[in-house]
Amino acid sequence: MPVFVLDEELSFPPVHLAEPNGLLAIGGDLSPERLILAYKNGIFPWYDEGDILWWSPDPRFILRPGELKVSKTMQQLLKKKAFEFTVNKAFNEVISNCRSIVRPGQTSTWITRDVEEAYTILHENGLAVSAEVWLNEKLSGGLYGIRMGRAFFGESMFSNLPNASKFALINFIRLLQNEGLMLIDCQVYTKHLESLGAKMVSRSEFILLLNECF
Repeated sequence: MPVFVLDEELSFPPVHLAEPNGLLAIGGDLSPERLILAYKNGIFPWYDEGDILWWSPDPRFILRPGELKVSKTMQQLLKKKAFEFTVNKAFNEVISNCRSIVRPGQTSTWITRDVEEAYTILHENGLAVSAEVWLNEKLSGGLYGIRMGRAFFGESMFSNLPNASKFALINFIRLLQNEGLMLIDCQVYTKHLESLGAKMVSRSEFILLLNECF
């Protein structure tokens, strides 16, 4: 199937027309309106050498808050309150750390300056949120993503100390569950998130779940 090229029109092709690897379209912009439309339709952006690529993979990696798994090690850290947990206290610092942290096997990051600016605008509009953990008042780990309806779309996380990002994510998931959240979109598989209970579902099932969240 061809990869669709987006123009100024605020629209996306149907997700079932995506390439086998999940690539659906290229181009467009990162305006709040386009990003909101994308997430509501099960689409998210990644950059590649300056181009905005829009993806809707099949299968999709998700986590239902009620299926969260917490290891004995993390249970002990949570019980001891090894870190201080906050929400939306340092969004700019979190996304900056996610952008700059060195990740094994990666030579670059999809979080460009344009992405950082676009999600900061979404944060200012109350849609992009961050969760942070601190040790001795120093930011030690965190994550950010988009919260709309009863869904949270995870974008990136970072950790400067062992288990810091897991501590942030577990506390954040528990908070969202208490607030009635139904679905956490993890986008693509990672062993890290699988250990916390995330699993693959078909794109069609993901879209059905997503529709229930709005």
